[in-house]
Amino acid sequence: MNSKTLYLDIFSGISGDMFIGAMLDLGVKFDLLEAELRKVNVGHYHLHQQRKAKSGIEGVKFDVHDEHAPDEAAHQPDDSHEHGHSHGPGAGHAHQHAHSHSLSHLLAPGSSSGLSHAEESHSEHGHHHHEDARNYAAIRRLIEDSALSDWVKAKAIAIFHRIAVAEGKIHGHSPEEVHFHEVGAIDSIVDVIGACICLEQLGKPRVLAATVTEGTGWVNCAHGRFPVPTMATLEILGARGIAVSQCEEPHELVTPTGAALLAEFGESFGPMRGLLAEKVGYGLGTRDNHTRPNVLRAVLGRTDDPAVSGRPLDWETDTVAVLETNLDDVNPEVLGAFVEKALAAGALDVFHTPIQMKKNRPAVLLTVLCSEGDADRLTELLVRETTAFGVRRTAATRRKLRREFITVNTPAGMVEVKLGRLNGKVVQAAPEYESCRKLAEESGLPLKEIYAAAVRATPTEG
Repeated sequence: MNSKTLYLDIFSGISGDMFIGAMLDLGVKFDLLEAELRKVNVGHYHLHQQRKAKSGIEGVKFDVHDEHAPDEAAHQPDDSHEHGHSHGPGAGHAHQHAHSHSLSHLLAPGSSSGLSHAEESHSEHGHHHHEDARNYAAIRRLIEDSALSDWVKAKAIAIFHRIAVAEGKIHGHSPEEVHFHEVGAIDSIVDVIGACICLEQLGKPRVLAATVTEGTGWVNCAHGRFPVPTMATLEILGARGIAVSQCEEPHELVTPTGAALLAEFGESFGPMRGLLAEKVGYGLGTRDNHTRPNVLRAVLGRTDDPAVSGRPLDWETDTVAVLETNLDDVNPEVLGAFVEKALAAGALDVFHTPIQMKKNRPAVLLTVLCSEGDADRLTELLVRETTAFGVRRTAATRRKLRREFITVNTPAGMVEVKLGRLNGKVVQAAPEYESCRKLAEESGLPLKEIYAAAVRATPTEG
């Protein structure tokens, strides 16, 4: 059985503009992308694509130009390469230098979690964005009210939800309270929606990726200088259970936008397996890196490996570490404290199960699930905080429903619900606790009634 597969070779990281550039190089039609993006009332901007070379590798450089931004200098395309551009609403403005495609700059002042290299350059040039702000709910409504396909809407909203959850965790806010710059967000909104449009144009292939490689160094943000990876990138990847490794490149390679795309679409992360390359595309970044070309290589082809393609189901897959130890002499209070510490330290789940050990002694099996990158650190925590003398470690491959977040209208108010889809059908629906708890407090109704109302209001089809 052959399966249409897109493999992202992220040896030099990933950003929104590099992803779309690679998709255009694979054959996505620029005019179709522009026409679909016109269905969203984002604001005044225009798109630009240009065939260029980066470190001798030819590919597509894609940019979104915000027409509200002050002029730095007129854009001068290289006449030796094919190049084209198109205008969104408000055509006629001068071309601008490319804006960053990191979602970091979506946040209102005081809430940024890091600037990409392009944003740092813009700060040096004195760029300022309007202070009007959109929050996550407003961006979601913007997408919902558009004429985009249901699939593109669902995926774009899910990506922004991942960003909002990450930023909310960093700054102590609920996802709904995370605000985004209205004008500064134009390029990032276009990148996110445009990436979803590109995948739809390619036939919604399964997306696999290489292991995530990030650089080193520092970025400037509203809170000062922070090391790479940025806080948002780490939160987004960590929440999905995606491990990240750093290389010697002294720059940010994975932007929060790129991390969110990987978290939403990537099914597994590792070397190519049984992939027959039919097309190869290259999306070019802005910077000239020190140790590797600033290029995203995307491979579109078929997977003949039964381990990859032998199932008709479209669930997501990843690998987690399973840490286990048998304890027959641990104080229950120590055990409870460890559970809290492990979850706070990044464990995906922690639980203990009653067992019987040798000499018929009652005991517990303590289990920790975590990303493979966190396994050593959490193993150390386990042996320091409990009575364990050793820890068993195994790797487990997970199959997960594709997740989507929607808002349903109940008699008491709006509630956010997480849907799990398998081959496009809803097979699980779970009201979000924080959303239900907040509405229960506001309405004075029991929490269980809010849950029940949310379940009744959740569509089971489509």
